[in-house]
Amino acid sequence: MIKLSVNVNKVATLRNSRGGRVPSVLEAVNVCLAAGAPGITVHPRADERHITANDTREIAARLRSARAANPAIEYNIEGDPRPDLIALVLETKPDQCTLVPVTPGEITSQAGWSADTSPERLTAIVKRLQLERIRVSIFVDPVEAPIRWAKRIGADRIELYTEPFARDFEKGAASGRASFEMYSAAAELAHALGMGVNAGHDLDLENLTLFRRLPHLDEVSIGHALMSRALFRGLDSVVREYLDVLR
Repeated sequence: MIKLSVNVNKVATLRNSRGGRVPSVLEAVNVCLAAGAPGITVHPRADERHITANDTREIAARLRSARAANPAIEYNIEGDPRPDLIALVLETKPDQCTLVPVTPGEITSQAGWSADTSPERLTAIVKRLQLERIRVSIFVDPVEAPIRWAKRIGADRIELYTEPFARDFEKGAASGRASFEMYSAAAELAHALGMGVNAGHDLDLENLTLFRRLPHLDEVSIGHALMSRALFRGLDSVVREYLDVLR
């Protein structure tokens, strides 16, 4: 089964809009786990506009205790490889760290890493994380050059940036299928190079009916669409809906 990692950033966004601790990010994590989600994702940004460093630590502690009952539960911390983020990852020791490029002023991620990015700094970071037994995934567009670049810097997995697929899927069956074939080729290449395949960004219950067929797909990270639906249906119910689709 394809793993679902629930991104809980949006719970923190709502909390931070008012201040205090309501809604509780940790309670959201507990609901997701109780519903059967095998993974939790956070993206602590430098301005802490949603997930904070303290959230990251509290979730790490909660998931460590949850593994006593279910060793398959995983923690994924994603973000740009700035020094404070890497220090936080090394402190909390998630199962996976997804390295994502950040454009100043962006609201959310807009693209994967460019293959023109100098590999030296990232190669050192990848090795440092792997020494702590942290799996490293690199956020990339579904094209050959950055996938091969991710392999060169030592990544264990890639995470395919799926917003373009989501927009193509909205245009109709033919457009969605053509986009899916491009992503399938990217996944096949990553697998041939010895890397695992994750995916995320704007995946939802509708487009997953096609995207779940992606070859070699290990994990999807979903936050915005899942949390938006949960406002009306309830978080427990929606997590179960996503798990059903991924089965």
